[in-house]
Amino acid sequence: MKEINEISTKELRHNWTKEELLEIYERPLLELVYEAATVHHTWHKANEVQLSTLLSVKTGGCPEDCSYCGQAARYHTDIQVQSLLSTATVLAHARQAKDNGASRFCMAAAWREVRDNRDFDRIIEMVKGVNEIGLEVCCTLGMLTEQQAIRLKEAGLHAYNHNLDTSEEYYEEIISTRKFDQRIGTINHARQAGLTVCSGGIIGLGETHADRMAMLRTLANMEQHPESVPINALARVKGTPLENNPKVALWDMVRMIATARIVMPASMVRLSAGRLEMTETEQAWCFMAGANSIFTGERETLLVTPNPSIVDDRIMLENLGLKPMKRTN
Repeated sequence: MKEINEISTKELRHNWTKEELLEIYERPLLELVYEAATVHHTWHKANEVQLSTLLSVKTGGCPEDCSYCGQAARYHTDIQVQSLLSTATVLAHARQAKDNGASRFCMAAAWREVRDNRDFDRIIEMVKGVNEIGLEVCCTLGMLTEQQAIRLKEAGLHAYNHNLDTSEEYYEEIISTRKFDQRIGTINHARQAGLTVCSGGIIGLGETHADRMAMLRTLANMEQHPESVPINALARVKGTPLENNPKVALWDMVRMIATARIVMPASMVRLSAGRLEMTETEQAWCFMAGANSIFTGERETLLVTPNPSIVDDRIMLENLGLKPMKRTN
């Protein structure tokens, strides 16, 4: 094993092997967390956590068949379909998010792909408006072309989210309506337009540890690491094919976050879906392992699944001696 002072130096690698990542992931837990915390302190202000608000601006009715997603039209869930919100409504949520301490505002639409129509024109208006409020703006809208990415960039979009979800090898077990290569293509279009990239995945889908490391390897070996890497625990939505999957173990989340922190040290590692089922102590382990962002908001949802309230998050941050990160540009 490399000494920690070697790993924590300010160097970025883009040639990881799956075997190397598995060796990191499977290290003795306390050794792994200590190493990740050392890397985290080297590259980031370890007492700061970025608060991000994620708003579903168009909910449900998606034609895709992602096995984990309650917004897929083909599954019978309790999620209510909602057409695209008005720009005024979205901007009101953005102002509230800023008042609550968020520095990043993410807008999600349950689309398979972006279409050049009036709805996309309205998304452009929303991006401009949120940017003017002074928040870092992120969107997740499905697949998009380079030209569409350029339009978003010109409107003031900071980041585009497009998760890999899982490894290329396991991908077809979870989704059949979109190819893994199409996800890579969308990420490349965002990059080519000058946007920063937000891309991570979900654990608890039935994948192996090797699949998890294969997904991280794809991200860590990109020419430029994603600036943002969300790590999600499966939210088991009733009515979806994965509703009866077991809850993700805490130590699996900690190991994923720690490994992501070590191999992509400059990236924001986002503790995303699954926080509602975690105690404050369990979340503290994730912060120790290198997570430095959470999603929070007044709606107490993460898209369409439950999420801790802003009040609970403020108490947790205060108890842990953490403070919200301020926008720097």
